[in-house]
Amino acid sequence: MRRLATRRALAGVALASAAACSAAPPQGGVVPSSGPPVVAPAGPGEAARTAAPGERVPLGGPAANAADVLFAERMIPHHAQALRMTALAASRGASRTVKALAARIEAAQGPEIVVMRSWLADQGRRPPDGHGHGAEPMPGMATPGQLDALAGASGEEFDRSFLRLMIAHHEGALTMAREVLRDGRDRRIRALARDVLSGQTAEISRMRALLR
Repeated sequence: MRRLATRRALAGVALASAAACSAAPPQGGVVPSSGPPVVAPAGPGEAARTAAPGERVPLGGPAANAADVLFAERMIPHHAQALRMTALAASRGASRTVKALAARIEAAQGPEIVVMRSWLADQGRRPPDGHGHGAEPMPGMATPGQLDALAGASGEEFDRSFLRLMIAHHEGALTMAREVLRDGRDRRIRALARDVLSGQTAEISRMRALLR
């Protein structure tokens, strides 16, 4: 009788454990229907993408390191300067193709800034103000004089100046993306860096073709 009671008790514990496991939610976080966009982690060789509302995104992975933080802290003001340049295209540019390219850059980099600011907040870091006044230099950034000259240009002169400055700007972003892919560890940051590499490499090719 004692053995039978023990077996029944163990069976009860096993059933309770199984029920608890089946009731437990799967690992990961659910993307909310509103709020900043979320970059879904991608495996090696896979392109990054924005997760859909309600999608469960895997959590975990290697902890962020200093290279991940530095990338986000530098890329936010880097992207912000690109948006200041693209904002001029609608009123100062002549080419419809250049204006469309500027709009495409804005549509890509605006949400990426939101993602990086949210990521830094998750790490307990204060996001930069976006003006690029930090001590750490960023490759490809236009000088204040170059920005003033761009703002004063119009027509074809603006288009060519915009393309030259944005090519250099994109090349700087590619440098930073390669650095964090080499040294960083965080899945979200690495996914974003891969997105920057693929998207801005294609845009550089397009801008060089327009300058010919």
